[in-house]
Amino acid sequence: MTTGYAVLSPGGKLEPWTFERRDLRPDDVRVRITFCGVCHSDLDAIAHATDVPLVPGHEFVGEVIAVGSTVTSFRPGDPVAVGNIVDSCGKCPACLDEEETYCLEFPTLTYGGVDRQDGTPRYGAYSQEMVVRDRFVYPLPEGLDPAGVAPLMCAGITVWQPLSRLGVTSGTRVGVVGLGGLGHLAVKFAKALGAYVAVFTTSASKRADALALGADEVVLSTSAEEMAAHAHAFDVIIDSASAPHDLTPYVLTLDFDGTLCMLGIPPTYEVDSMALLRGRRRITASGSGGVRDTREMLAFAAQHGITADVEVVPAEQVQDALDRLARNDVRWRFVLDLR
Repeated sequence: MTTGYAVLSPGGKLEPWTFERRDLRPDDVRVRITFCGVCHSDLDAIAHATDVPLVPGHEFVGEVIAVGSTVTSFRPGDPVAVGNIVDSCGKCPACLDEEETYCLEFPTLTYGGVDRQDGTPRYGAYSQEMVVRDRFVYPLPEGLDPAGVAPLMCAGITVWQPLSRLGVTSGTRVGVVGLGGLGHLAVKFAKALGAYVAVFTTSASKRADALALGADEVVLSTSAEEMAAHAHAFDVIIDSASAPHDLTPYVLTLDFDGTLCMLGIPPTYEVDSMALLRGRRRITASGSGGVRDTREMLAFAAQHGITADVEVVPAEQVQDALDRLARNDVRWRFVLDLR
């Protein structure tokens, strides 16, 4: 048995709830959770929860307390990190390429839906313990603040994958749309890769924040003059804004063969077709990341000392944190202290 925070009825608030985790299978790891990030997608899941109880939480760190009979990579006492995928089919082309995010049978998420093997509900990491297949458990990098690592397991890998796959390196010109949980990590990773980084924001008040994170410049996206002055200025744009918005002004700041990658994933994309054609520009999208990219992201973060900027709150204040997140009142990620 373990205790967590759950939505027990549609439209309800989070409240304490005691429930049972499954027994260990041979390739399972049982983790005592210490810190769990609060993701904006948790807000959406809670707001639209119909299949209840729902225990959110999918980016966390903790300590191994037990392992299955065939597990050799971990032992009790090991500090570990886990993200938003805990299983996949393991046999489709995506899984065989360690791209489990794109599993053709859909990956098993840390919470929501059901367990792939026995059909039991998946409950998330706003709780004291979690059982995870060993393949999706990662050693916690030494020297990094554990609370700051927790959001790397969702927000961090989500921005890392397109930066890595699009070949961002020294001299690449990168624009980042939105300066929240995703955007602030996009700035950190892009700068560590050697890129020139600009932050697009609708709020002039965030200019100082963006520069403090390492951005080279800030572009006020509500200013037609500033946007026009940046025509053809970027090779890659990472768009972390989840609300519907017109992509055309950002596309026009891409250079020839530039790419805009959508991470916020609004319901639909709105863009002028000629803005794409004139410049042979591209729009793509990306999810989080499979085990290979996650390993690489954690190694890079350890090498460069990258963690999320977090506000740690006691787990019992989770509802307050969610309410503040809904108002964008956080710099830049809430993390629950479950110790």
